[in-house]
Amino acid sequence: MNIQQIDRVWKACCYLSVGMIYLKDNALLGEKLKKEHIKDRLLGHWGASPAIAFAYVHISRLIKERNLNCIFIPGPGHGMAGFLAGVYLEGSLMEHYPEFSLDEWGMTNLFRAFSFPGKLGSHCTPEIPGSIQEGGELGYSLSHAYGTVFDNPDLITVAMVGDGEAETGPLAAAWHSNKFLNPAKSGVVLPILSLNGYKINNPTIFARIEDEELIYLFKGYGYEPKIVDGAENSEIHEKMYDALNWAIDRINEIWEESRNNGNLKRPVYPMLILRTPKGWTAPRKVEEHFVEGYWRSHQVPITNVKEDEKRLQILEDWLKSYNPQDLFSDFESLRTFFPHGEKRLGSNPHTNGGKLRKPLKLPHIEDHAVNLDAPFNVVYENTLPLGQFLSSVMDMNKDNFRVFGPDETHSNRLYHVFKHGKAWMGKVLPEDVDEGHLDPNGKTMEILSEHTIEGWLEGYLLTGRHGFLNTYEGFAPIIVSMVNQFGKWLDISSDVHWRAPISSLNILLTSVVWRQDHNGFTHQDPGFINAIVDKWPNIVRVYFPADANCLLATVKYCLDTTNRINVIVIDKQKHPQYLDINKAQQHIIKGISIWEFASNHPYEEPDVVIASCGDIPTKEAVSAALTLREIFPDVKIRFVNVHNLFRLTPSFEHPEGLTDQEFDAYFTTSKPIIFNFHGYPWLIHRLTYKRTNHKNLHVRGYRENRKIGIDATHLSSMLKGRGGITTPMQLAIINQIDRFSITMDVIDRLPQLKDKAGRLRDRLKEIQLDVLRHAYKYGIDEEKYNTVGIIEI
Repeated sequence: MNIQQIDRVWKACCYLSVGMIYLKDNALLGEKLKKEHIKDRLLGHWGASPAIAFAYVHISRLIKERNLNCIFIPGPGHGMAGFLAGVYLEGSLMEHYPEFSLDEWGMTNLFRAFSFPGKLGSHCTPEIPGSIQEGGELGYSLSHAYGTVFDNPDLITVAMVGDGEAETGPLAAAWHSNKFLNPAKSGVVLPILSLNGYKINNPTIFARIEDEELIYLFKGYGYEPKIVDGAENSEIHEKMYDALNWAIDRINEIWEESRNNGNLKRPVYPMLILRTPKGWTAPRKVEEHFVEGYWRSHQVPITNVKEDEKRLQILEDWLKSYNPQDLFSDFESLRTFFPHGEKRLGSNPHTNGGKLRKPLKLPHIEDHAVNLDAPFNVVYENTLPLGQFLSSVMDMNKDNFRVFGPDETHSNRLYHVFKHGKAWMGKVLPEDVDEGHLDPNGKTMEILSEHTIEGWLEGYLLTGRHGFLNTYEGFAPIIVSMVNQFGKWLDISSDVHWRAPISSLNILLTSVVWRQDHNGFTHQDPGFINAIVDKWPNIVRVYFPADANCLLATVKYCLDTTNRINVIVIDKQKHPQYLDINKAQQHIIKGISIWEFASNHPYEEPDVVIASCGDIPTKEAVSAALTLREIFPDVKIRFVNVHNLFRLTPSFEHPEGLTDQEFDAYFTTSKPIIFNFHGYPWLIHRLTYKRTNHKNLHVRGYRENRKIGIDATHLSSMLKGRGGITTPMQLAIINQIDRFSITMDVIDRLPQLKDKAGRLRDRLKEIQLDVLRHAYKYGIDEEKYNTVGIIEI
């Protein structure tokens, strides 16, 4: 294949990219360009498109000549026009959308559909074959790319990284992904750093670094970089041709060494640094303002073409510079340049991972359950059995399941998964035998970058595999934007007829806000929950298992789901256990239950409903309910535990929501409800504000203002606890989710107790103060407050 052919196909892609932004008619300029041929609204990103098209064409040539299994992830900007042009010309687009046929009629339809309501977006959205992420996702392209190749031994993923994108934190950490890639069992990522000089409005750091410094930088990252540039198009085509051949030769050498010669020493991987002008091939200047090679080419490089005849003529000259009549005189010759069938970048099945997905083989949760004869007679670490279960999942699924975490998997009590090793290709020291789990073949992925592990997992799921992510609740907000983008991808994908469902994104939030007593106020943040609950009812689920068995049942259910984001919130420490495994399974299926062991008179109308959501709030609420039952046996108490947060939402707003009739059956239409919640209390009000009995709903939860109801000015300094160390019970008292506060709240809200329980209420305050004094004297809580118990009055 000669350079002239490559250049012709690339120019065709450039013409298509310009046409998508500007034209709605006269697709091949068969007549003079007029304003009625121009779209009424110009949308799109031109600046990165020529370089993306350049890479697409050259990679396609390489695939065809070398018979490669390859996908392409374009990260720069939102340059979908350059990507979509290649998908269109190779014929992948029209196989899903026949209206985009390879002729002038299909081209016109493509131009009209681009960046148009109800048709195609301006980014690499799920509707576009060959895409697995939007361009311009703020630094996720490289971590996504590495996620695609783990356990995919013959896959080469080319990740094009924009120089603006390269300035982000997620991308900076993702370069280190090569330290976790075992080439004997996985594929390879070929990064292409695209240097076009400018971001939206400013120069990029990487483009202003001299070549020598760039080479040193990426050698330091563990890559062997090769710069591709050129003063003339023919020169840069030749350099790219040679550089890609060199890169594939190096990859084959790495595979030969690792797979046939058994050398598992971490290799130095090839990468390319591509220097091209931003807005390449556009007019150099428009009315004395630079366009090509400058930030003005980022989006629509020539504006007001419909209103300004002079600018319309500039656009026409620009379009004609590609010689469209000649370029598109034979669509078939353009199509045959590209590979065939599933070898095409737009048709590789790894970019539609649901087609490759195989359901997990899952062990019986009964084999890992906590045994208990009665509620709360056992105290156990909630997440420890889950680690054993996940290790069994690894046993049964050798090549399509991994656990991901930011250096917290051991801390989160999931360390049984280390039986299968931690992925690690770096140096191993003698001291590491104490850990003993660093392994090139390891199935647990850990790097101290929440962005990177999230990106790895997303890439792994998008290409048809399964995974599980664990992280501290207080650090989860770091990945909110990534999860948000992934959720949008899933939401759109569910409406794309040809995209098969992928495995769900399962996120365990542990080391929760109520056990950040040791790290203090700065680490207490349940905000990830708030950030996710308003998103896509068909996608998001949020679960609060009350104990280890509920957690096991929840995770097994979540691993079986597709096209979901499942958020599971539970602490890792030792806590009371409430339900045997059979009752736990019933509870998580229902999502909400009345717990008879914490209620009395269960078949009668209650005087009060005590409700909980979250393991630690449940412990305190159950203790309050048992205390009230003991002291006031005639008071009718109903105890409700909420496992699935969206059960609180009306059924017409969320598919998991209860009908009003069902909600009232749990919470009544007129009785006071004391609701002890894991997160910010106003979230419960948001979910239930339309319910009949909302006026009687009183929610306790984590509050940043941290005001408390104890009138003891001489203790004010100890009660605030801002920024410092607290005990778990002290933290609960500060936020009024403790058993004493809940008991007092019930007393205050029941007329039959208000007058006769004055001394009890006063005594509860005294006990609270004693608990706080004990914490400040000894630095710990009394042991009896670590489990469920009737308050000793």
